[in-house]
Order: sequence, then structure tokens, then C-alpha cells
Amino acid sequence: MEIQELRNSLKEVDKNTWESKRTGNVPIRLYANKKILKSMELEVFNQAVNAASMPGILRYSYLFSDAHIGYGVPVGWAGAFDLEKGVISPGAIGFDINCGMRLIKTNLTIKEVRPRIRELVDTLFNMVPAGVGSNSSQSLLNIKNLGKPALKEIAEEGMDWAIRNGYANRKDKERTEEKGSIKSADFSKVSEDAFKRGKKQLGTLGSGNHYLEIQEINKDFNKEIANALDLDIIQGQVVIMFHTGSRGFGHQIASDYIKKFLEYSSKHNILLKDRQLAYAPFNSKEGQDYFKAMSCGINFAFVNRQIITYQIREAFKKIFKRTEQDLGLEVVYDVSHNTAKIEEYNIENKKTKVIIHRKGATRSFGPGNKELTGILKQIGQPVIVGGSMETGSYLCVGTEKAEKESFGTTLHGSGRTMSRVAARTAIKPDKLLKRMKEKGIYIKANSITGLTEEGGSAYKDINEVVNSMEEAGISRKVLSLKPIGNIKG
Repeated sequence: MEIQELRNSLKEVDKNTWESKRTGNVPIRLYANKKILKSMELEVFNQAVNAASMPGILRYSYLFSDAHIGYGVPVGWAGAFDLEKGVISPGAIGFDINCGMRLIKTNLTIKEVRPRIRELVDTLFNMVPAGVGSNSSQSLLNIKNLGKPALKEIAEEGMDWAIRNGYANRKDKERTEEKGSIKSADFSKVSEDAFKRGKKQLGTLGSGNHYLEIQEINKDFNKEIANALDLDIIQGQVVIMFHTGSRGFGHQIASDYIKKFLEYSSKHNILLKDRQLAYAPFNSKEGQDYFKAMSCGINFAFVNRQIITYQIREAFKKIFKRTEQDLGLEVVYDVSHNTAKIEEYNIENKKTKVIIHRKGATRSFGPGNKELTGILKQIGQPVIVGGSMETGSYLCVGTEKAEKESFGTTLHGSGRTMSRVAARTAIKPDKLLKRMKEKGIYIKANSITGLTEEGGSAYKDINEVVNSMEEAGISRKVLSLKPIGNIKG
């Protein structure tokens, strides 16, 4: 079937829920409204078809409302694989392993922060390094240029290392996906090149769509859930959101194993529909080696975001001359985007463990899930949806329907509408900066070129993609957030 024909043949089986005929081993399922469906690039569906042809994939090749062309599979894709018959693929996870979002609340109001936004952003810019190849902050001298024993502990322990070394507290861990530690991590499966790249990059943002943003609560859609998370729109409460992952450490792990999996495919005469989707059986030695190395990348990213959280707290204490407790600097939640994890779901009335790949997609567990604790068990897992630096972001929560239908997965952001190359041509730096100034957004960036790649017009309408997922019942809106200060690589 031609890809154009496939897209045109999608049937709406529920609100904003579209299905194709079987393509490869499973059909495609897309969560989006009709407008988003019609505007989605054809190559997105081609990549979803390629993913649907991988061995052991279960139910569907899933696409979400933010889906756009990626490496191997679209960004905004998920697929679950049988543990015995299925495979694991670095291209279906991403180079930036555990690229993710963290949201931090404060007790500060917009009236308190607005007059000091320039000073605050400038201070954060100096304390949280951003940009291509950025290295660890000079102010954290005791973790700069990590030796191999320390990086091994970080990669294998995750947030437990951060707590033991004074960079995190117990609540930080409780409010992090997987409690900030994947137990399958094995540093012996990580290359020397990955170690060399990772040892200098802990506590850094990186470049591209990675950012650190100071935001004001803009609108509430579920006051009860917002209040349960100590978030309140009435006073113009200020929060901090940032987006980054495992940096060069994760990138090197992905690169190393894509090469190994291509060699595996050649050795075992596996005909790949797309070399970017090189894979190995999950239960093979090669598959298990990658899973253990990739788990190290996940843990590294959790610690990376925790070190940035530590620096954010230090910056706010410095500017406002108040204690961390008085400022209310607590983690609301930390979510992952690019992962493969073993999770349990009800398949044909039987509890079954699968290896779920999420590429630019967020876990979306509903109320009552055994993985959640405290108040989160009552309200569902927070889902942090990043938008563009011009348009704002959302806080949502997961649903029981997502666990039943989409292997507990939803969107991760607004999703690109144009490539970075196209954005550099279409978006003029002076006009972009003028627009942001008019909107009251103070920005500090390492690169004007990088800034134009991330202009609002390079992305889908954040409101539309989030609404699509809520109308489909896969995640629920809690708050919208608008930027007042932004740091870009």
C-alpha cells in the first residue's frame, strides 16, 4: 500500500483515535485530531510502517499528536515488544537517551520575580552551562571531570548517587520517573568513548530544543489536581521547567550499538527495512548488552537533571536571599522521553511484561498505578509537555485509558512543523527577539542561529496537540504555563 493511500485510509475508531489496516506485523494507531492528521508529513507514516515490521511488536505502531520525522521512527512514537520474540532498537529510542523534562515549583509570585527576571536568567545562564559541547559548571568543582569510578556509580545508581553526595533529597527521588534509577544498568557495557564524553557534561543543558525556562502559571484546567501538587494560579505562581538528557554520554552509547546492531544484522542475514532501525533480539547477548548500556544513559540523564536542579536552587537562594524551604523549590515531577523499559500490562486478560520503546513520548500512568506513590497514586502521573519558547507549555496527568490502550504513553511536546535548516531560513533573528520582548520574555542564548531553529512557528500549535490527547482520553490537562525567562544553548 502506498503511504499516501495508507494515510487516507485511516479510520477513526474513537474520538481522535485513528487506525490503519495491518502494515507489517501490526496496524498503525494515531492519536490526533483531523487537522493534525492531514498536516502530518507522509514520511511519519512510512517510518511508522517500518517500525510495524519489526519482530515481536505488539498491538500497534503508535503515533501521537506531536509526531514528526525522526531517526528511524518518528519523534512522537511508541512500540511495545514481546520479551521472548521481540527486539530492541537504538533508533526507536533515540540518541539522546532519557531526554526528558523536569518541573520545579516555587512559592514566588510573578510580582516578586518579574522585576528580577534579567538578573535571575543571567545568573542561571552562568551556573547551568548550555550549548554544543558545553562542559560541567566550574562552581561544582568536586564533580567536574569525573573519574571512571564516580561515573560508574552515577550510571548504575542514578538518583541514589545524587542523594548520597548531597545534590538531592528524598522527595526529589520520589518525584522522578522510576525513582531516578534503572536497576538493569551495567557500566561494563559502556564504551571508553562514552565515558570520555560523559565525564565533562554532568549538569549541562546542551543545545537544540533543550532549554531552561522560568514560567508563570497561565491557566488551570483542573484545580483539584493542581492544588494537590501545590500549584495555584491565583497569585501568579512561578515555576521552573527544563529539558535535557544524557548529552554526549547517551549519544555515544546509541552510536556504538547502532554500529554493533548493523554488524549483527549482516552476520545473521537480517534484511532491514531501514538501516536506522537496526535491531537485535531483546534476549540476545547483543540486545541485553545494549539494554544495560542504555540503562546507564537513563540514569546519567536523571542525575544530569538533578545537578541542574541543585544549581537552580543555588541561583534562586543567591538572588532572593532566602532558604530553599522558604522559596518552596520542590520537584513537581521528572519525566523521560527517549527510553526502552520493561513494564507490565494486561494483554488478552493476562498480565504480561513487555519492552516498551518510547521515542519522543511520555509515560502516562493513571491513578492507582502501583508505580506511583503518595498523592500521585490518587491523581495520576504528571506529564510535562514542552512547547516552544514563544508559546508556553502544559502540565497534564496520565489516565487509566492510556494504560489500557497505548501502553501507558502519550505525547511529549508540541512537535516540529519544519526542520531546523528550514527554520533558520524562515525565521529572522531580529523579528524573533522583538516578538519575545513584546511578550515579556527575557532570553539568554549561546547562539542566535540555534535560537531561530526554535522559534514558535517551527512547531505545531501546543494547544491543539495537547487538546487532541485529552479528547482521546490518553492524558488530561492540569495547567498551561507561559514563559517569562528562557535560557537556550
